[in-house]
Order: sequence, then structure tokens, then C-alpha cells
Amino acid sequence: MSLAGAHRETILKRIQRWFWNPVIVCLIVIFWYESFPAVAGDLKIGIVNTEKILRDSLPAVQAHKKIEQEFMPRDEDIKKMARQAKALQDKLEKDGGAMDEAERRYLERNLANLSREFQRAQRQMKEDLNVRQNEEYGVILERTNRAIKNIAETEKYDLILQLQDSVYRSHRIDITDRVIQALDSE
Repeated sequence: MSLAGAHRETILKRIQRWFWNPVIVCLIVIFWYESFPAVAGDLKIGIVNTEKILRDSLPAVQAHKKIEQEFMPRDEDIKKMARQAKALQDKLEKDGGAMDEAERRYLERNLANLSREFQRAQRQMKEDLNVRQNEEYGVILERTNRAIKNIAETEKYDLILQLQDSVYRSHRIDITDRVIQALDSE
């Protein structure tokens, strides 16, 4: 469903804002470690691509399908309204000149009412979809944070950053696939 893809970007931007403050603290820690070379050699850093996790992990795919199924009937109703409005518009354009004034005005009012109802339904569906996606992705993010913490503790990481906040990184420090595997195996 294309509507879900558009809202996913909005949600991902909100998620990036959540991580912003810890990133600043982490960068300060990195710069502090770099000023002491003996300590910096022992620093183990990892990078996680949150967008990839929210796109490719099994919980994310399941959530996307679940939301798509929930909103499919409403999406079909909205598409039906659009087809009805198009049919009314076409009828007015084709037969409007031959209709009497009362009939034409009646069809124009119906078209205006249908257009308002269509826009209201579309707006309400977008809002509801956004709320549902936030709920589902919030649960996935909690699970992701637990998986990251578990990996960090098990593999003795000192710092794990979000990929979007890094200017440069080596692919060898990307632990996203391990996080996805951990989420998929839950």
C-alpha cells in the first residue's frame, strides 16, 4: 500500500529525532576517548541502520502486512468514492448541457458532497494509519533496543550509533544484520 510507504518516512524522521540527544553524548565520548590513545585502542563501536530494521526485519514485515490488511477495506471504500465522483464528473461534462437546470444543480451538489466526503475519509484514514504505524513501530523499536543492548553486552561494545547519524563508517562495524537476525529469531 503506497500510503504506508509515505507515512513510514515521517515515522523514521521522528525516530531519528529520538536518537539525536544520545548521539551528541556519544560523539563527545568518542572525542574524549580519541584524546587518550591508550584507551581509544580498546574502544569497540557498532553502527545500526534503523531504517533497514524497520523495513526488512520479520516483525516489521509482519506489522506492515497487518496494517495493510486492517486498512484495505477503508482504502477500497475511498477508491470507490473516487470512482463515483469521476462518474458524476464525467456525466456532468458529457450530459450537463442537455440537462435541465434543476437536474444539473442536483448532480453538482452530489458531486460536491461526495468530494468533501472523499477528502474527509482520505484525511481520516491517513491520520489513523499514522497512529497505527506509530504503535506498531514503537513496539518494534522497543524490541530492537533490547536486541541491540543484548548484542552490545554479549559482544562487549562500548558504543552503538544509528547509521543515519554517522558521516563515515566502515561496513565491518555495521551490526544491523545481527540485530535483524536477533529480532527474527524472537
